[in-house]
Order: sequence, then structure tokens, then C-alpha cells
Amino acid sequence: MRYTCSMSVTHQEPTTISQRELRNRSAAIMDALQAGQRFTVTRDGHPVGELLPITGPRQGVPTRELIAAFAKLPTIDYRAMRADMDAFFGDDDAIL
Repeated sequence: MRYTCSMSVTHQEPTTISQRELRNRSAAIMDALQAGQRFTVTRDGHPVGELLPITGPRQGVPTRELIAAFAKLPTIDYRAMRADMDAFFGDDDAIL
């Protein structure tokens, strides 16, 4: 079986495939995903998951934006945090 995708259809219904078919035909299914096709994977005839193509390029967050975001977080008092953890979990296995 060959999987094809019509790029002119924006929200086409996913093709249903079995877990076994996914395992046995993974290369063809990956090619179809890359072309935009969607899949519903079944196990014993019951849907268990969806395979969806990634839309658009993946984007990272610039380092300076991460640093600025983390700078706005409150500081952590590690001694107080440890005391809270010991009070909650107990300190019979405390690391000294």
C-alpha cells in the first residue's frame, strides 16, 4: 500500500493504521507524514494515538530571552526548601 497526501486539503481526515502496519511500514508512513498526511494508530481496533506532521519550522528561544525570563523568577532559599522537604518526607534518611 502506498500512502499519499493531497496538499490542497487543509484539514483532511486522518488515515487509520494499525500498530502492526506502523511497525511494518514505518518508512512509507514517515514519508507521508513529511508530506502532510495525518494518521490515527489503532491497537486491537481501538484508536490509541495520532501521528501529525510538524507544521512550520521549529524555533528555538534566544539565550538572552531565557536569561531575562529566569531573572524574573524568585530566588530559592535552599535551606528552607530542604527543611520543608524533611518536614514533609521525614529526615530519617537525611544526607548530611
